[in-house]
Amino acid sequence: MIGAKPRRILITGGNTGLGLALAKKLARRHKLLLSGRKSQDEVAGTLPPGAGYVVADQDDPESSARVLVRGIGEFGWDGLDNAVLNAGTGTAPADGVDSTEAIRRSLDVNLLAALLQAHALYPLLEKSRGTLTLVGSVAHKGSATIPAYAASKAGLHGLARALRSEWKGVVSVQVLHPGPAKTDMHEKAGYDPGLMRSLFLAPDDVASMMASAIAARRSPVTLSWVRYLNGGAYTGRRL
Repeated sequence: MIGAKPRRILITGGNTGLGLALAKKLARRHKLLLSGRKSQDEVAGTLPPGAGYVVADQDDPESSARVLVRGIGEFGWDGLDNAVLNAGTGTAPADGVDSTEAIRRSLDVNLLAALLQAHALYPLLEKSRGTLTLVGSVAHKGSATIPAYAASKAGLHGLARALRSEWKGVVSVQVLHPGPAKTDMHEKAGYDPGLMRSLFLAPDDVASMMASAIAARRSPVTLSWVRYLNGGAYTGRRL
């Protein structure tokens, strides 16, 4: 909303992909603290002006939760208006069967870290009666090529429902399920979508739909081509 007070917004995985696209979209109006696995030197010059950055490796879920809380305090914030838990990982095994190590990593990074971070951030969100946003995926309904990733995102969907009920009236909770976007995620996962990539949404358009959904506090919200074609990237509430 034009003229509204700037929000203090944390975005995990905010140094790449959809997290970075969302950060760039919100940077002009809000105060941002981003996190990611890369070092400060590696992200220098790539983040929106004025955004803070915390190195938080979600491969260690417990440590990442502690680091985020400490980083928020060191950044000078005593509360949070929005926490967008967007960081994630995935693999696309050639035979559709993940190794035990890959399954554990997907669950640690995508689900366990989000669960621990959500509880660690609750006191900060409670002060502002803020909003916790979990970033899932349309794959939460099941995907033959990325089974562990799909399972972890299904877990996020369930976590959002549980926390939304538990924190009702104090902290808003939502889960957003983006469809495929033109980021480097598929390449990192070892999956080549081929010509299908031309049908993926641009990160900036997905980020616009994310921002609108976050402002509306609804849950769950699917951010797909259907929503985009209905004007989802250009209409709705402004964050």
